[in-house]
Amino acid sequence: MTYEQTLRLPVECSGIGLHSGAPVSLRLIPAPSGTGIVFHRVDLDGFEIEAVSRNVARVSYATSLMKKGVLISTTEHLLSAFVGMGIDNAIVELDNLELPILDGSALPFVELIQKAGIRRQRRPRKYLKILRELEMREGNKYISVEPANCYSVSYSINFTHPLIGKETFELELSNGNYLRQIAPARTFGSRTDEKAMRNMGLIRGASRDNCIVLTRDGLENGPLRFPDEFVRHKVLDLIGDLALLGKPILGKIVADRAGHAMHTALVSRILRDNTLWEEVILPEENESTPSYSAQASAGSAL
Repeated sequence: MTYEQTLRLPVECSGIGLHSGAPVSLRLIPAPSGTGIVFHRVDLDGFEIEAVSRNVARVSYATSLMKKGVLISTTEHLLSAFVGMGIDNAIVELDNLELPILDGSALPFVELIQKAGIRRQRRPRKYLKILRELEMREGNKYISVEPANCYSVSYSINFTHPLIGKETFELELSNGNYLRQIAPARTFGSRTDEKAMRNMGLIRGASRDNCIVLTRDGLENGPLRFPDEFVRHKVLDLIGDLALLGKPILGKIVADRAGHAMHTALVSRILRDNTLWEEVILPEENESTPSYSAQASAGSAL
């Protein structure tokens, strides 16, 4: 059977928050079986916030967690990296309210995990196996989950920008696909929206070093890492948001222009209805997802 995993050694990094612009140091620490992913605000006496659906706070331009008034913002890229690399249990220490944006993708977090190493634990990993379809619609936005024997995603976006338009990307989280095809995809934003977003108190830490900057008809900081990097980043965000289920999922997610709010709403709907899923333990020889890529080379991802 398959077993839970944690980090082998502590690792750390530092940077600034995408929206707050605040400096932050982050440390990833091994954790016992059954811990899950738990954030510690070391600037607030180590206050703990579990990365689970009940602690979801704001989900407009990033996914934030809150517990007893204590906030942790922009969690999705790190959570996505944990899922993609098969980390079930870890303590995440940080000394400010927002995780560092680093280069705007999950790749730096993947490289941190690779630096730490991955240790198999003794507790069998439990998966959330989807038993029947659930779909949600909001205007032209759509998201659904349906039964499958693996974790797969199909995501579509549609932007008026000439470099984006309509993009669709499908992925099965197996055979190192996350590291090669998703982790390097960066967040993006437009100069035309910059003033309005800054007036809302957002993107104070954004720069050409940590996001794709779109002009009216081009890029300020090309080239793209993938021709369809924009939709791949949406897949990255979705995987991070669905980590809030608390267990790896066995199911197919189909999304069209969904965004963080619909991602986390789907998590909440799934967890509220226990007829939608069952917990299962997979025999290792039959495990088809995720096939984690701890031994893959981060350098090859670009």
